[in-house]
Amino acid sequence: MNIKCIRTHHVRCNLDNPFGFSQWYYDQRNVLIVEIIADNGVTGWGECYGPAAVIEAAIEKFYASKILGMNILSTEAIWHFMWRASLDFSRSGIMMAAMSGIDMALWDAKGKALNQSVGQLMGGSSRDKVPCYATGMYFRDLPEDNLLEVLVDEAVSYAKQGFKAMKIKIGKNPNFDEKLIVAMRKALPKTILAADSNHAYDLPEAIKIARILDDNDYAWFEEPLSPEHPDLFTKLHEKSNIAIATGECEQTRYGFQRLISAGGVQLIQADLGYCGGISEALKIRAIASSNGLNMIPHVWGTQLNLAAATHFLSTSYSEPGRAEEKPLFLEYDRTENPLRDELYTTNVEVLNGHAIVPKGVGLGVEIDAKRLKEFTVKQTEKVLAEG
Repeated sequence: MNIKCIRTHHVRCNLDNPFGFSQWYYDQRNVLIVEIIADNGVTGWGECYGPAAVIEAAIEKFYASKILGMNILSTEAIWHFMWRASLDFSRSGIMMAAMSGIDMALWDAKGKALNQSVGQLMGGSSRDKVPCYATGMYFRDLPEDNLLEVLVDEAVSYAKQGFKAMKIKIGKNPNFDEKLIVAMRKALPKTILAADSNHAYDLPEAIKIARILDDNDYAWFEEPLSPEHPDLFTKLHEKSNIAIATGECEQTRYGFQRLISAGGVQLIQADLGYCGGISEALKIRAIASSNGLNMIPHVWGTQLNLAAATHFLSTSYSEPGRAEEKPLFLEYDRTENPLRDELYTTNVEVLNGHAIVPKGVGLGVEIDAKRLKEFTVKQTEKVLAEG
């Protein structure tokens, strides 16, 4: 069962309603999907988080030719082979995002080859559904009074759909952020709320916002500070009570070890399409657990990353454990995304605020070949030479 072919598919769609957060606005969705085919016909699919065109080059020009011919079941061996191949010049960043998509595809293929779900390969699912939090409430190009009303109405609509938890975007400006935090809690007094600033604040601003979030009973404060200054998380934690969450910008067990060792962080959020893939995410979870912390993946992109995160959380145990289980919520992005909603014939089903763990082999989601062709703006292919 050796790797015979590796393809990348850069898929893209334009958005009818552009949206933004603290750092920039989106008017398109771009994702790099990785397809790996074994010599017996077994195919695995993965996806990468990050700039698709750049990651595409990393796979096509560097990794693909190196791993052709390797045993598709040897996920750990292939991961470390790729790691050593680029260690001297790329211990993180785009190259690791490329490795993540390859690794995810290998796990999908491995599950199909062994007639097992990825959750079973991770150690066995302990639940058949995972509670979700709805991510949304992104900024629009509206006057602030109108924007506030639109965002609150959006959040209320998710509550009506059955979501018991959701995450809002802050980081527009501190005055607006405070109004939004208070308005959301007033509109949704019984909903679990969290807030994500995408590293918009300096330390004094973050301290002020953290106290407002705590006063309004928010569950966590996500990316309050720049990932370039992990030492500041401890200073923020010393001045506030709210849990601090971060990690979507971090990669590998080594990076997360440094982040956790710096202190101040209570919730780890590695992205399985960026942190090093499923293989590395399991190690990151172990490091988090050994420090008494929980990991819930950051999820962005299409059904492949969503399915990987769903399986991951289906196998998770909350720290430290208790008689009534602490829920570990799956991030469920609710923004406009045809690449997530129209590209697959089999999706992760979400009902009444819960994701149903896929029962099929591998990741358990299936790509529509016709729609893939329609969305693809570029495809690359590397094939094992015969003989």
